[in-house]
Amino acid sequence: MKLLPLLSSCALLLTLAGVAALSASCGRAEVKQEDASTSVAVGGLIAEADKEYAQRGSIEHARQAAAILRRARVSDYNSYEAVWKLSRADYFLGMHEQEEQLKLEAFREGIAAGESTVKNWPDRPEGHFWLGANLGGRAKVQGPLYALSSVGDIRREMEAVIKLDEGFQDGCAYLALGQVDLELPEMMGGDRKRAIEELEKGLRFGENNALLRLYLARAYYAVKRHADARAQANAILKMKPNPDYLPEYQEAAEGARKLLEKLS
Repeated sequence: MKLLPLLSSCALLLTLAGVAALSASCGRAEVKQEDASTSVAVGGLIAEADKEYAQRGSIEHARQAAAILRRARVSDYNSYEAVWKLSRADYFLGMHEQEEQLKLEAFREGIAAGESTVKNWPDRPEGHFWLGANLGGRAKVQGPLYALSSVGDIRREMEAVIKLDEGFQDGCAYLALGQVDLELPEMMGGDRKRAIEELEKGLRFGENNALLRLYLARAYYAVKRHADARAQANAILKMKPNPDYLPEYQEAAEGARKLLEKLS
């Protein structure tokens, strides 16, 4: 092969360098443009899922929200919102599906999504909370013995939430801890008095958290503090429901009415 003259060689190298730089520059622009497009697409899916989840009083909308969030995750596995909101939607489905198998499928997916969130974003409370919630939901379906093996993990996740954001979602981490102590048999580690302490701590952040008040009322009832139980149940029924949490309020109001019947 003949060697090119020095000048021609330099010119060729400069030309190639220019092409390479241009190619690299265009490549970066394409990547940035692709990333921006992905971000917009995922953002649109999440917004669509939010609209469906807001109508979760009809379970079909909750199912649709979960389906859309799965698509969002496939589009961008680095989307924090997509993964923690999928865990949240799965928890709702697990609590409201009628068939046991569907409940378990929802909780298992919710646990996997929660674990992914905690692994990649350990300093954010949503992943810890919905992981713990799904662990608790699965334990309910699978029975007391399984619940006993999950208690440590549930407590760990809720304590992580409290450390990161003590008032998260109107004291919901304290609600979860109180619920565990209230519902777990005493011989398996449940503690009614400790449940009251945890729920009362949560009430500092969640005066309008109807479910927290319901479980506090139940805890008072369990230790025969009937006047306090009645006061909490009546407080629920006097609340002005937050439109964003209407299904949860309706559940709490129904529970409050049933408790008042026992107290009458």
